[in-house]
Amino acid sequence: MLVDIVPVGNVPAEVKRAASAALRSVYDCDVSVNDSQSVPNGAYDSDRNQYSAETFIQLAERVGRGEKNIAITPQDLFYRRRNYVFGLAYLDGSGSVVSTYRLQTSSDGGFSNQSAADIFQDRVRKEIVHEIGHTYGLEHCDNNRCVMNFSPTVREVDIKEENLCGSCQRLIS
Repeated sequence: MLVDIVPVGNVPAEVKRAASAALRSVYDCDVSVNDSQSVPNGAYDSDRNQYSAETFIQLAERVGRGEKNIAITPQDLFYRRRNYVFGLAYLDGSGSVVSTYRLQTSSDGGFSNQSAADIFQDRVRKEIVHEIGHTYGLEHCDNNRCVMNFSPTVREVDIKEENLCGSCQRLIS
């Protein structure tokens, strides 16, 4: 299985490395990093001052070379009526997206004794693994330590682990 990371906008090398390492570790897949892409036309919603997550998924599906493709962007994303999303994926689909925009903040309750850079890298890895999990058919998990747990705040992202729980792991094995 090949997962292609599609950077959209200015995505730092350390973010691409963290995403790649997490995917290889959890899913034992091959990972490639595509060329950086421009933000898709029509993605920006001026009323919200945010970008539509779905347009980034469509871009990843269009330019990605893998069986699974994930866009990574520093842009602030929304989906339908949600104020924001860390990421989005279609269940059993080939495309997904993760935004690093709100993973860099602790303003909604993030906590840790690690450095801000380490916390950010942890969050990126968890969200990448989470969204690709959806493309493998995994739904949200009730186990708050499982990476597939729904986490609408960075505090909840910080609580969960980078790995799948036993139940979720069995579903994709």
